[in-house]
Amino acid sequence: MKKLDELALITRCVLADDRQAFGQLVDAYQGRVRRFLLNLTMGDAALSDDLAQETFIKAYVGLRGFKGVASFSTWLYRIAYNEFCSHVRGRHEQAMERIPADSLGVNDDHSIDASLTVQEALCHLGIAERTAVMLFYLEDRPIKQVARIMQLPEGTVKSHLHRAKQRLRQFLDNY
Repeated sequence: MKKLDELALITRCVLADDRQAFGQLVDAYQGRVRRFLLNLTMGDAALSDDLAQETFIKAYVGLRGFKGVASFSTWLYRIAYNEFCSHVRGRHEQAMERIPADSLGVNDDHSIDASLTVQEALCHLGIAERTAVMLFYLEDRPIKQVARIMQLPEGTVKSHLHRAKQRLRQFLDNY
């Protein structure tokens, strides 16, 4: 979505309480937000859908507070990340659980599907490292936006990415 179209929809939402305009924003971003949350929750589709719904509810309620300093998508990802962190804190989880071994996709020739191997490797990362990896590599966000979304200094994000690459390499080498 073009920035001008996005700003026009946001303006319609704020000034005229235009729910159709917000629906267009949801349509434009829901796939990306759901994919981001699905990756953070390690494939829990129901939880991802719940968190995405809460993200868009909070975005709608807080849209008047959107100042436009960051892009709308960065602001939306920040809300999604906050929702995920709130969920984790609410459950008193220190990190997401590993995927059970019996749920890995074993093919008929008994080889492990490569995408599931990477997903299992991601389970070994901490939440901050996994989030940085998801945003930087899968969502193709620049370091500056990842830092804004995670509310961390850019150097810390770079450290998370470096540590994550080391851990992923170690896991996949051992695999």
